[in-house]
Amino acid sequence: MTAFENLMAHARDTAALDNVMTRLGWDQRTMMPHGAAHLRSEELAALETVLHQRRTDPRIGEWLEAAEAPDDAGTAALRELRRAYARNTRVPDRLAAELARVTAMGQEIWAEARRNDDVAAFLPILRQVIALRREEAAAIADGGDLYDALMQDYEPGASGAETAAMFDRMRPRLVALREKILNRPAPEPLRGTFPQDGQLRLARKLAEAFGYDFAHGRLDLTVHPFCAGHGEDVRITTRVVETEPFNCFYSTIHEVGHAAYEQGVDPAYALSPLGRGVSMGVHESQSRIYENQLGRSRAFTGWVFDQMQAEFGPLNLQDAEAFHAAVNRVHAGYIRTEADEIHYNLHIMMRFDLERDLLRGEIEAEDLEDAWNLRFEADFSVAVDRPANGLLQDVHWSAGLFGYFPTYTLGNVYAGCLFKALAAEMPDLDAGLARGDLGTPTAWLREKLQRHGALREPRATIEAACGFTPDEGPLLEYLEAKFGALYGL
Repeated sequence: MTAFENLMAHARDTAALDNVMTRLGWDQRTMMPHGAAHLRSEELAALETVLHQRRTDPRIGEWLEAAEAPDDAGTAALRELRRAYARNTRVPDRLAAELARVTAMGQEIWAEARRNDDVAAFLPILRQVIALRREEAAAIADGGDLYDALMQDYEPGASGAETAAMFDRMRPRLVALREKILNRPAPEPLRGTFPQDGQLRLARKLAEAFGYDFAHGRLDLTVHPFCAGHGEDVRITTRVVETEPFNCFYSTIHEVGHAAYEQGVDPAYALSPLGRGVSMGVHESQSRIYENQLGRSRAFTGWVFDQMQAEFGPLNLQDAEAFHAAVNRVHAGYIRTEADEIHYNLHIMMRFDLERDLLRGEIEAEDLEDAWNLRFEADFSVAVDRPANGLLQDVHWSAGLFGYFPTYTLGNVYAGCLFKALAAEMPDLDAGLARGDLGTPTAWLREKLQRHGALREPRATIEAACGFTPDEGPLLEYLEAKFGALYGL
């Protein structure tokens, strides 16, 4: 075998083992007995030790030095492997295993603390997670910025400084738009009780409408919705509150966007370095365009309105226009995952600033609740009423995912660019959406973006799909036009 063939064979087995670890994480967050948390943390630490040893195998360095790519896909695979090898060889086996063990326990402790509104119960494990991630960041930063080093795990090529500059450009227009909207009469919200079984039936129908393949996936309940898996096994989750069905429906559509990307990658790339989404920002572009530009459009919400009445009977909202307004109602709520399209990015900007301060040591775990509450009230003019609506609402920090949050807004920015290109090519887009037929836009996204997996770098992936250099302009223009029309601005 050539050096390239040896590399690909090694990478294939490593990816298969990583999929096993992903499945263990999915099980932990959906079906695992609560009392198995300690055992699961040890299992994940043991498997991470094996994976880390494979990822840092000295033969990889030798193969990379000798390998010759047979084609463009091979060149891209070598790029991904070089990046991963340079990162992983800086992290000791001990640290990799300890991070897996502590973050597995952290997610269980966080879930219990969230249920009990008990920040004090969460702080000890959070301190451990922060310390370990700082240590890891120092190891991989090679003297550079710690936060930038961690961002590379989620968005290669991104930096904290560039992200902060983009946020500074976006924030004034978002805040100005919000203030105009909040000075207008608020639309009537959806009210009522919507049983879990009915919500899940409609969630499955929505998933199928967006092209989710249940032959290679499943929908389950969890505390914090997520998508897990690649290729032929991609699983999604949602959550149900019987008085807030939009939470379930749009969480489902969001996770289907992630799943569509993974299910849509060219099967020829399976278990290779190209066989998954190239970054979390690009991943979020899929979940957000599915959820917002398509899923919350006037045309599609009209179809959802009919489906809800068929499932639950008459609603308090008298027609499709009132329903569309309720789906897109702007209000300063506590929860990021339930936020409207304007407030959502302000949630992300707050988390970005807080976690950068944490990585730099400017605040510590014990300062975080006060810092969160002060910043939230300053940004949203609402005081946090309980920890589950504040610091404890997101799973990310318990899982050690520092550097992940900004990819949500980057995904929104990318989605704005993709939708501009999609709408320009499909002037009759709304006709299909009004019938609940998303085949044309989802096929466009699969062809333009999803099937290519990690073939291109993140920004190049978006540029190739939409035909222009991405920036925040299309997103802000879309938001101003959509909400200007909704609120008569």
